[in-house]
Amino acid sequence: MTGTPLIVIEGVTLLASRRIYHITHVDNLPSVVAAGGLYSDRVRAQQNAGQHTIGMNTIKSRRMALPVHVHSGTFVGDFVPFYFCLRSIMLYVIHRANHPELEYRGGQESIVHLSAQLTTVVTCLTSSGVCWAFSFGNAAANYTRFSADPGSCVV
Repeated sequence: MTGTPLIVIEGVTLLASRRIYHITHVDNLPSVVAAGGLYSDRVRAQQNAGQHTIGMNTIKSRRMALPVHVHSGTFVGDFVPFYFCLRSIMLYVIHRANHPELEYRGGQESIVHLSAQLTTVVTCLTSSGVCWAFSFGNAAANYTRFSADPGSCVV
């Protein structure tokens, strides 16, 4: 696995104008800009990137071991998560700040929503040879299917 950013996109139905979203802490923006993009949790851990983690470490750890079978030898933790929903479940958990496994308790005010057009991202990644995949549900769940075929969803 190289330092090439990978993307996994969670959801089912796609539209040509559909946008995808990633949330991060505002203090992470300088390192995202300096790196020229987002990196997976695995790459961030290997680089010992001192970014603010807003997710749950138990989920992040589980994602490191869950295979993404459409790309041999890859795991969910090798991909940068993007979502189809502007207000993800994790954002709600951050808002509530009452989950015992959530370390970040700073609220939503410091959370930045990064957004991109899905078809642009897929086209760019495909032409660059970067691995990406859709998940048909929660990528951290053992039962989730993955696909690297945009035709597997309604585009």
